[in-house]
Amino acid sequence: MATLLELNTFGTDKVGYLSVFEKILPGDIKRAFFVYGVPPDSQRAKHGHLQSHQALVCLNGSCRIEISNVNGTASFHLSTPQKCLVVEPADWLLMDQFSKGSVLLVLSNYYYDLDDYFYQKP
Repeated sequence: MATLLELNTFGTDKVGYLSVFEKILPGDIKRAFFVYGVPPDSQRAKHGHLQSHQALVCLNGSCRIEISNVNGTASFHLSTPQKCLVVEPADWLLMDQFSKGSVLLVLSNYYYDLDDYFYQKP
């Protein structure tokens, strides 16, 4: 099941912040993309991956991520760039409740491969 992590963050309100993403995914980061401009009533993803681990960070705004697998379903609200949701293979994702101006960064340890996707919710 997915795990919500607190990223190491340094700084102050006076100078700003730096959040560090390292040693979160197994292997190397092979793909990065971001999701933005999503209307608040839209849903994204509705799929899972067979081999890919992913890390999701909401850089701006907020969104909800629902994760389902054979062990059940859990919801995570991402609303700060200091939180990182690590999604494992076999986790099925539903992304929704995007706030206006939200930007969701996704990092993956696996290159895009259509054969890595599954669409049936467990």
